[in-house]
Amino acid sequence: MRCLTRLALIACLSITPLQAQAMTDMGDIGTIIESFVTKQFPDAASHFWVVNETQWDGNEMIVDMNAIVTDRHHIPPTESRFLLLIVEGRLRGIQNIPLDAAVECQKEQEA
Repeated sequence: MRCLTRLALIACLSITPLQAQAMTDMGDIGTIIESFVTKQFPDAASHFWVVNETQWDGNEMIVDMNAIVTDRHHIPPTESRFLLLIVEGRLRGIQNIPLDAAVECQKEQEA
């Protein structure tokens, strides 16, 4: 039984070569987000972040995420919400948005 569970897990985690190529082309999204949160809140005693949604458009990715931060003075944690624009594996834009806002990410349009 344990062997079957391990086999099922491996099967679920396997990535096709095309998916692996797309992931490496975009860079390590977790590292990009962690770097952003660390720079955004340099005085934080601790933090974690949650990705709400992502949207891909070619080599661009929009990440809707929340960051929860505790400062060094043990004040209750604060929560912030951001949209991150990641292009070719690099953070290219940041927008701080209200926590309760409905966000719909759409492809850029020329004026």
